[in-house]
Amino acid sequence: MKKVFTTFLVTLLAMTALCGCAGGTEASSEDKTSKNATYGGTVVVGIQQDIDGLDPHKVTAAGTKEILFNIFEGLVKCDENGDLTGAVAENYTLSDDGLTYTFNLRPGVKFHNGNTVTAEDVKYSLERASGLLDGTPLVSTLSAITAVDIVDEKTVRVSVGSVNPELIYSFTTAIIPNGSGEDSNADPIGTGPFRFVSYTPQEGIVVQKNEDYYIKGVPYLDEVDFKIVTSAETALMELRSGTIQIYPYLTDSEATEIQSEMQVLAAPSAVVQALFINNDVEPLNDPKVRQAICYAINREEVSGFVAGGDATIISSAMLPTLSSYYEDLNGTYGLTGDQEKAKQLLAEAGYPDGFDLTITIPSNYEFHMETGEVVAEQLKAVGINAKIDAVEWNTWLSDVYTDRKYETTICGITGDMTPGYLLNRFVSDSPKNFINFNSPEYDSVYANVLECKSMGERGILYKELQKILVDNAGTAFLQVPALKVALANNLGGYKFYPVYVQDMSSVYYTK
Repeated sequence: MKKVFTTFLVTLLAMTALCGCAGGTEASSEDKTSKNATYGGTVVVGIQQDIDGLDPHKVTAAGTKEILFNIFEGLVKCDENGDLTGAVAENYTLSDDGLTYTFNLRPGVKFHNGNTVTAEDVKYSLERASGLLDGTPLVSTLSAITAVDIVDEKTVRVSVGSVNPELIYSFTTAIIPNGSGEDSNADPIGTGPFRFVSYTPQEGIVVQKNEDYYIKGVPYLDEVDFKIVTSAETALMELRSGTIQIYPYLTDSEATEIQSEMQVLAAPSAVVQALFINNDVEPLNDPKVRQAICYAINREEVSGFVAGGDATIISSAMLPTLSSYYEDLNGTYGLTGDQEKAKQLLAEAGYPDGFDLTITIPSNYEFHMETGEVVAEQLKAVGINAKIDAVEWNTWLSDVYTDRKYETTICGITGDMTPGYLLNRFVSDSPKNFINFNSPEYDSVYANVLECKSMGERGILYKELQKILVDNAGTAFLQVPALKVALANNLGGYKFYPVYVQDMSSVYYTK
């Protein structure tokens, strides 16, 4: 048996996760010292969308997961340095053949209902998430689990059907009380630093300090109110009035406007922004049309206008911070595009005079709305009459992401520390493939990925997948924005993560 907290993969990702994005943004938001920290108080965090549920095994929206991070924990969790650390599990081992994970549970971890976490709770949670319970996997990557066995009251053995060096990251999946799954949406119970208090649709979520949290000294705050703020104007007004103290989605113009009045922190995000293209609708089902769209977009102009040049320009579905797996394909369509090439491809596809195009954008995301304005003008320059359809978040989630009833959309998809996370969604039969990308070549290469037992072999194929996706113009990737956060001057302890979370356990009021 061998310890895996210090495997090559974890070390590599920890090293690459914090590579800076363009523009020299500050990656650390900690106060110089925590000696100024005080206990108590309530913080209101502005969020841009309503949640899509409270069941941690079923939610899909990144904006929901960033909140639930405070309520639920898995056997392991990611820290701000990109390392996997023990959570409900104190430690774990991996068998030499890579097919058996043995988790040793941390003593004394309690659920928010006061009950101590048991091996039965872990077994139930993993069987539910993997589909062993009822045949329906709720966390697709965990479908690799073939058995969950209780060794003793503090030890759980998990067997998998094939070697996957990235699977350990899926054990961040929430551990919930035995048998509580169908109650999670109404009464979510986890082990995190905050316990659920209330949820009001279209208003927000309130959580309170978990007095029994196993990490001593945190959280500092008594209560956190995640409040839905529907517009940038409202967010700036509430920041200035003090009715919200943290707002983590500033555009460059908003950051410039507010920076003299409060702290503005920035670090590379884990969000890939793109003009996503529905490959199933005419005329977007023609690769030449999609390629024309990619040539029409001046990514440097988009980044400069919306992100102030602080974003990392990309052309593929991989975070550049995962440098061992990222393939720089910006030369395929060029950073500034090629309008003449775009017009040529449109003519070859039978659209010499262009066509009408709708870009559906969730209106609560000012960053995406501003991006849409720039992209629409660039498309019009080559004859594509693009108009923006601003919709509410729930409408976007149902119509665009779930039902795929759209032409194009501008949004962000979030990555995690698993290099394949952003690429597996483009397999033709993936439920996350909301762009309807369909490439037998892509599917074949991804099938080969699953057979690889080393990250080095996977890295070669991941780069091949990126090239297939870009050459076929499956989507017009734009940038990885810097995450800019407004923080009240009397707050400290805010941490950036290489994954998309809002960790409130370390935030405090200063003396």
